[in-house]
Amino acid sequence: MGPPLKLFKNQKYQELKQECIKNGILFCDPTFLPENDSLFYNRLLPGKVVWKRPQDICDDPYLIVGNISNHQLIQGRLGHKPMVPAFSCLAVQESHWTKTIPNHKEQDWDPRKPVKYAGIFRFRFWHFGEWTEVVIDDLLPTINGDLVFSFSTSMNEFWNALLEKAYAKLLGCYEALDGLTTTDVIVDFTGTLAETVDMQKGRYTELVEEKYKLFRELYKTFTKGGLICCSIESPNQEEQEVETDWGLLKGHTYTMTDIRKICLGERLVEVFSTETLYMIRLRNPLGRQEWSGPWSEISEEWQQLTAADRKNLELVMSDDGEFWMSLEDFCHNFHELNVCRNVNNPIFGRKELESVVGCWTVDDDPLMNRSGGCYNNRDTFLQNPQYIFTVPEDGYKVIMSLQQKDLRTYHHMGRPDNYIIGFELFKVEMNRKFRLHHLYIQERAGTSTYIDTRTVFLSKYLKKGNYVLVPTMFQHGRTSEFLLRIFSEVPVQLRELTLDMPKMSCWNLARGYPKVVTQITVHSAEDLEKYTNETVNPYLVIKCGKEEVRSPVQKNTVHAIFDTQAIFYRRTTDIPIIVQVWNSRKFCDQFLGQVTLDADPSDCHDLKSLYLRKKGGPTAKVKQGHISLKVISSDDLTGI
Repeated sequence: MGPPLKLFKNQKYQELKQECIKNGILFCDPTFLPENDSLFYNRLLPGKVVWKRPQDICDDPYLIVGNISNHQLIQGRLGHKPMVPAFSCLAVQESHWTKTIPNHKEQDWDPRKPVKYAGIFRFRFWHFGEWTEVVIDDLLPTINGDLVFSFSTSMNEFWNALLEKAYAKLLGCYEALDGLTTTDVIVDFTGTLAETVDMQKGRYTELVEEKYKLFRELYKTFTKGGLICCSIESPNQEEQEVETDWGLLKGHTYTMTDIRKICLGERLVEVFSTETLYMIRLRNPLGRQEWSGPWSEISEEWQQLTAADRKNLELVMSDDGEFWMSLEDFCHNFHELNVCRNVNNPIFGRKELESVVGCWTVDDDPLMNRSGGCYNNRDTFLQNPQYIFTVPEDGYKVIMSLQQKDLRTYHHMGRPDNYIIGFELFKVEMNRKFRLHHLYIQERAGTSTYIDTRTVFLSKYLKKGNYVLVPTMFQHGRTSEFLLRIFSEVPVQLRELTLDMPKMSCWNLARGYPKVVTQITVHSAEDLEKYTNETVNPYLVIKCGKEEVRSPVQKNTVHAIFDTQAIFYRRTTDIPIIVQVWNSRKFCDQFLGQVTLDADPSDCHDLKSLYLRKKGGPTAKVKQGHISLKVISSDDLTGI
């Protein structure tokens, strides 16, 4: 069973269609009338607009003609630039376009049963975390008989024009499509999670390993049903659509339609002087201005291949505007890569995507206020919503995406299209359960850009541990909804931190409610004891009463860097904090020493180095090695 479906404006497609067929009429949508308000917020289109049905535009109209990806798409005289590449991307993966255009054969015109056609269509969009079905009539805006917005070069095909109308209805009007990015549109069509890759910043032409790492990531994304497009930077408006020396267009978006790693046979190894080809197939949605470099249609590389070679290597081109190029040339020529990952289905029961809808809200009580502004507002920043997640293993890529609620439907009321939003990421204590109130020891692990786009993201390889993500608007004291999504190939267990301190309960009161909060960071353990011919694999155990935190094991070192954090809520400073160092061994772990801390609020907060001791308290016998740590305590439970 698929995700629940929301009906936009509560319109039920089948009921409306059957009613029209019963009454022998064509559907006219009362919620999106064929008039100027459906086109623009508050301006008129120069020239006379006539809304026409497909059968009034051509003789033999269809929703889809043949293969959905076989025809080129045109932007139209008033079309929106991101729409055509988004349509082209959508058509690459059948699993996506059949979801966006459900039961397309049932919706299409059937010349054998013309009485069954009611001039009504439905499309589905991923809208702020919900799959939403939008119903429209088939009236399309034209001037002098030509479609004003996007259309197909197959003049009797209308899927993209009707899909664009449904999308305009969802957002309020056609003008609402202005300012969207290609990835915004792809995400709304598919529910994928978008990431933008700066090809120059990634230095893929210089760093060979990074280049092949990128290929592996693109290959995995594409084969899992992801959508990928790329573009060449245009430094100014005058250079938009200007052709490069190799036939590509600046400022133009190309769609990836295939990606292959090809192992060559003995004969071809001699021809190409390599055992493996890393190849990418791209498509120009406009069907013109193809690549003219190596592996272009008339290049010498193709002349080296027989028909049998091409078939065996599966290096085929099915559409006009398609071309192959090597990974090397791809990295050299394109500046920006938009990768939209398919995150709708768990893999083998493992959840790769975590998402939550939240809200920035304003309250006079600082502990209840959830709109603290960006990191520059140090006094109020941590009043924002806070979300914690756990990375269970080192070395995994985590993609974080923050999307604000689209305000375009309120544009006519003078509301801005978007607020400036962003988020901050902090590595926190391994046992944190309550909200952050001060940033004393937490590592600032990342920050997104702050910009007035609909969505901002951050992609990072994170170390094992707990992280708190703080979504913010640039200015404090404003209200709006947001959608936070986190993707990783390992489960990260996203949850909101809502409590500021432990709850008052009968159990807490009976055993003693905490009076002191202590935060500890163990930076390192050095010069540890080592026995002959044995490796030392140290780890930490930080204890306070019955609660303990364990660090990851450091391999084969007597000088271990941990940077392990823990936080404890203590009934009294009489309950010490004990930091133990252990050696991980195959059969029985070895105790290397410990330090015992009173951690009183009056103690110095500076980094300190302490000798390790045997078990038995702060006066026990000194052992080899010392430990560097920082401890902060407060008798205000919201002081840390």
